[in-house]
Amino acid sequence: MTKATNKPRWSIGELARELDITTRTIRYYEDMGLLSPERKGQTRIYSPADRVRLKLILRGKRLGFSLEESRDLIEMYSPDGTNNRAQLSAVLDKIEARRAQLAQQLRDIQATQQELDEAEQRCRQAMSELES
Repeated sequence: MTKATNKPRWSIGELARELDITTRTIRYYEDMGLLSPERKGQTRIYSPADRVRLKLILRGKRLGFSLEESRDLIEMYSPDGTNNRAQLSAVLDKIEARRAQLAQQLRDIQATQQELDEAEQRCRQAMSELES
């Protein structure tokens, strides 16, 4: 972390190490318009706000949100708090939808496991009959 102007700043390498991601990932998020660091020549300088945005993007990714969904949610934030209710409501809606999607995937996995168990049982029975 650099403190040249009394404000914390990070290079792309510092952020990548801190958040355990690649610099390529950070550049990709920048190309997608999710981050917009200052530039000094070819050097990217990331502010605390950029760092928070990056952490929110990564959290959204872990929760299964698309980059577009994360962008929409992050852009709803307003520092003065005027849009926080709408932002929180949108996050809750996304969480509910993601939870429903995961529940369906779990049901699908359980059904597939049951089918595999039945197929295995039939194969073992057929093998047993062949051996006798």
